[in-house]
Amino acid sequence: MLGLPLTFAVPLVLTALAALPAIWLLLRITPPQPRRVDFPPLRILADLRPEQETPARTPWWLLLMRLALAAFLILAAAGPIWNPLAGDNGRAPLLLIVDNGLAAAHDWRDRMSLAAERIEAAGRDGRTVALVATAEQPATFELADPAAALEHLRSLKPQPHLQDRAAHLDSIRRFLESTPDANIVWISDGVAGVDGQGFIDGLAQMADDRRITVLKSERASTLALAGVENAGGRLNARIVRAEPNGRDSGILRAVDLKNLPLADMHFSFDPSATETRVAFDLPTEIRNAIARIEILGESSAGAVNLVDERSKRRRVGLVFGGTADQTQPLLSPLFYIERALSPYSEIRTGHGGVADAVNQLIGEQVSVLVLADVGGLDRETMGRVAEFVQKGGLLLRFAGSRLAAGNDELVPVRLRRGGRSLGGSLSWDTPKTFAPFTRESPFFGLKIPDEIGIRRQILAEPDGDLASRTWASLADGTPIVTADKRGDGLLVLFHVTADTTWSNLPLSGLFVDMLRRITALSGAPHDVNAEARNAENETVAPRLTLDGYGMFTTPPPNARAVPRSYGDRATGEHPPGFYGPVDSSLAVNALLPADTLAPLDIAPLKARIAPLAGAQTVDLRMPLFMLALILLLADTLASLWLGGHLANLSGRLRKTGAAASILLASMLLLSSAFDARAQDLGSRRVDENASPALVTRLAYVITGDTAVDDTSRAGLTGLTQVLSQRTALSPGDPIGIDLSRDEVAFYPLIYWPIVATRPMPSEAAIRRLDAFMKGGGTVIFDTRDAFNNRPDGAVSAEGQYLRRMLATLDIPELEPVPGDHVLTKTFYILDAFPGRYATGQTWVEALPPQAEGEQNRPARSGDSVSPIIITSNDLAAAWAVGNRGEFLFPVVGSDPRQREMAYRSGINIVMYTLTGNYKADQVHVPALLERLGQ
Repeated sequence: MLGLPLTFAVPLVLTALAALPAIWLLLRITPPQPRRVDFPPLRILADLRPEQETPARTPWWLLLMRLALAAFLILAAAGPIWNPLAGDNGRAPLLLIVDNGLAAAHDWRDRMSLAAERIEAAGRDGRTVALVATAEQPATFELADPAAALEHLRSLKPQPHLQDRAAHLDSIRRFLESTPDANIVWISDGVAGVDGQGFIDGLAQMADDRRITVLKSERASTLALAGVENAGGRLNARIVRAEPNGRDSGILRAVDLKNLPLADMHFSFDPSATETRVAFDLPTEIRNAIARIEILGESSAGAVNLVDERSKRRRVGLVFGGTADQTQPLLSPLFYIERALSPYSEIRTGHGGVADAVNQLIGEQVSVLVLADVGGLDRETMGRVAEFVQKGGLLLRFAGSRLAAGNDELVPVRLRRGGRSLGGSLSWDTPKTFAPFTRESPFFGLKIPDEIGIRRQILAEPDGDLASRTWASLADGTPIVTADKRGDGLLVLFHVTADTTWSNLPLSGLFVDMLRRITALSGAPHDVNAEARNAENETVAPRLTLDGYGMFTTPPPNARAVPRSYGDRATGEHPPGFYGPVDSSLAVNALLPADTLAPLDIAPLKARIAPLAGAQTVDLRMPLFMLALILLLADTLASLWLGGHLANLSGRLRKTGAAASILLASMLLLSSAFDARAQDLGSRRVDENASPALVTRLAYVITGDTAVDDTSRAGLTGLTQVLSQRTALSPGDPIGIDLSRDEVAFYPLIYWPIVATRPMPSEAAIRRLDAFMKGGGTVIFDTRDAFNNRPDGAVSAEGQYLRRMLATLDIPELEPVPGDHVLTKTFYILDAFPGRYATGQTWVEALPPQAEGEQNRPARSGDSVSPIIITSNDLAAAWAVGNRGEFLFPVVGSDPRQREMAYRSGINIVMYTLTGNYKADQVHVPALLERLGQ
């Protein structure tokens, strides 16, 4: 408008500005100021003179003020918008497409603000809106009013996987056919999804002449991790980006399952490169402890790569039973084994005799012990190897003349001794090849080369278990690889040699793949059970998944189990995370090791491209209404002044000034009597606030989450009031503490609500907390997740957070509060400790076993107060009260007295922390037995 970035929502109202001249004519006349005239009865006629008076003129400045007031009201009613969004077509419906895949998480807040700005602008124009999120499941969508679209927008979150935009093309096509005049706005992350350019090509075909606006950054700013490889003595990570974007450096951090940092590595891109690599050069033990690698500051699931057992580098020990002249390259079986395993494992070779070599390698804590053509072992060495297997080690043996002639129990099946060539080995004139691997075999899915030929083999004695212990067999059905579980470990036997004397298997890539799969089983030998060997059929459920920001959370409702052999990238149904039990987790990542990120080519859309920045639109209605109100007040004061009313008011004020002075003096005299007392009370209150040591207070940990901290404060305030009413204790107001800087020794009890989205406490805070608990203090950790606990027992995000935090503390053994614990008797007799929820379990330090003769005591205690209490019942929410004493949160449960029982639980806990185990003393036994009715 007039070259200014200004528009009006209701421009027709501006026609009222034409009435300003008429308003000027009406307002320019004002009645003259009244004049006081005395009324003398006799001289009234003499004083009156016939005069012709004209009305007084309104002062120009008052007239200008009134005209400005009218103009401001008219302009405000027209709905002025400064710097409005450009490019929309009148009142046509708006189709808003929002990318919410992993590439959008980095600047998600800015994208949400921009989308909300577009929807609000549509609302001001009276337009309807349809919203499409490209990483969600495709669904039919319809136009909705802007308020409903905003609610839908607020529910969106970045998803932890690449989006398939093309999956939404059918829904978009149907919408555009039913709404041909719709404008399209696409807030793009600039990164190609799993469909590549398919979405843009499809949208370009159906867009016709529609106006399309694409909001995107000049260059895609996403950084992501595409695979890690534990090889060559280092853990190699690959960082990718869609295009050079100026973000040429950063830091990679490796953490373990407890979220403790293990190593940081700096990475940098060449200015024109789209990928780079970083190597963590760490000892094997530390590399194998890495569970997660992340790009610091990226806040995206794509910037996280999870590491499972498959990526851990095993320490493999090699022992050869041959003579020294057989240890030459190409002659020794160890040569082929080492070449096959060295890219994926740390190889250790035993020295000396067989017994010395075995003892040396077991002492070096190898995960896999390989015995190539080792026959008899002495009893001591045999026992040590058997113990190694029983404790979880993997023993891999290869056949040969010595094993064929030997006789020991460290084999998975009974071998046929003697009777055929080579003392029990079988020889053919025509080499035999492998039969296809069965679905129950760990080798299932491996391709068998046609040139594989087996010339000799050690035979297994047929028995009823032979088929279940066979992993690979020849075309005639005779076993070639067998295995058996022993204790926690595994025995595996190749019925051929590890060199080329009996077969050409060591020369093939199949040999490498077979050995790699076998060594991977050393981390989870129980996976070789008959029903678990089939990696294609076995499924593992999600245990911990990543959200769009790369944070661990409980699996979403739509998450499904994956096959044990799953090797694809994450999807909506299979989000990135850990699947299966802790000791044999399967990691699913957002990107595969071979994945790259590619920029989107927007050119086929012929769209208007705008920067990913808000228009900073300002609605001027409220400022104009405020100006009009100020002018109205000023006009009122001016009218009073011109009419002489302000002078009359000042006269009245002078008359009442004396009375006001007397009243003020009286108030000062009355208040002076209380000055000393008030000063004394005030100094006491200041002293109490300054030093928590002078008054008992309950404390809570400030988490940084405003809602949670407000609930903690209100909850402890409610508990404090109940304690003052029902007990002899009169605590001070509760106080929030920061463990990293505040002294905590003054507080007997600290309440800590767990918020999984907050950062872990610093090392200094953990150490201070540990000293507090060792010094006699008690901490209540409240995960507040009893209502959300899953029936299958999966640990919530809060529970995982608490586990990681407590892993670095010296925590005693815990148990659910037993019925005879002194905590259940300290003030009230209780059998549970409910809060807002009543289904959670409360844990305390485990009590020592009952001494002889104390079985009938009604209350038991340990040597001290439990330093830790863990609950999930959200105690503070049940205690929380507002300023008027109203309850702030409803309780969830069927017991009408649940809130009362929650208060009683809080009283018992406070009394327990203050008085210790006194209720467990013998002097209280008769009273407790009487109350219990015993």
